[in-house]
Amino acid sequence: MSGFQQARVDLGVHLRQLREAAHLSGKDLAERLGWQPSKVSRIENARQTATEDDVVVWAQAVQAGPETFDGLIEQAVGLQAHQDTWRQRHKSGLAALQEDVKDLESRTRLLRAFEPGLVIGLLQTAEYARHIFSKVRRLYETTDDVDAAIRVRMQRQEILYDPGRRFRFVMPESALRYRLAPLDVMRGQLDRLLAVTTLPNVEFGIIPFEAPLPSALVNSFYIYNDSTVGVATRTKDLLLRDPDDVAFYAQAFEELCEVASFHEAARAVIVGVIDEGLGQHREHARDHARDHSRERIREQSPG
Repeated sequence: MSGFQQARVDLGVHLRQLREAAHLSGKDLAERLGWQPSKVSRIENARQTATEDDVVVWAQAVQAGPETFDGLIEQAVGLQAHQDTWRQRHKSGLAALQEDVKDLESRTRLLRAFEPGLVIGLLQTAEYARHIFSKVRRLYETTDDVDAAIRVRMQRQEILYDPGRRFRFVMPESALRYRLAPLDVMRGQLDRLLAVTTLPNVEFGIIPFEAPLPSALVNSFYIYNDSTVGVATRTKDLLLRDPDDVAFYAQAFEELCEVASFHEAARAVIVGVIDEGLGQHREHARDHARDHSRERIREQSPG
């Protein structure tokens, strides 16, 4: 078991013991906290990472003493600051990671996200997500819970329809063209992006190929409110809370927005990719048919 997962198990056990000592069922505690009962179960069984806010309200609900209160906060902060490898984190399963992200998003009123190489998770169709998760599972040798991970990712997307939240998304045009899924799946994904651009609380930008870039498009990053930045590399999943780090990524995001296309201009880029992609597909089919006809003619030729 990885250090990250062991720390999550230890915290879950501690929290469960406190709940049981207070003579509360998981359902009772969930009602007091305004949570779904499944969240209590996931935290206690180390399938979701408890945040500092989670342990604060948990400790208050079970009337923990000051020393216990401080210890829980120290555990939660240490867990969130732990920079474990992606391979180790994925040992707990893809669905568990999605639950962690879902919980973080539920506490976010403004989300700014940049993805350089694939469609942002909150905007993915189920079939596109299936191909992404399958690749991640192979790369990190995770448990086979792709279906469960897709269900959680689709649940996460319900937050897009909350008018009290704002979303700002930016991706390069190349992310729309990468064949991370078959052509028909990519077409459905691009149609989905067209629909998302009409949501009143979603600002969706695409950086066209011809746009002058302010910097190299290296890593994805997600800014939650003005307090936390999630940065994913191939081997580390970082959560940055230092104000200077947050300010740096916020400035980087604004620079990307300055060269991105929005609204009708963004939709025009998407439509162009759809038309060009289908056109290439039709052209390939015509070339194949033409070559086949020529071969038949040569076979039938008396010479």
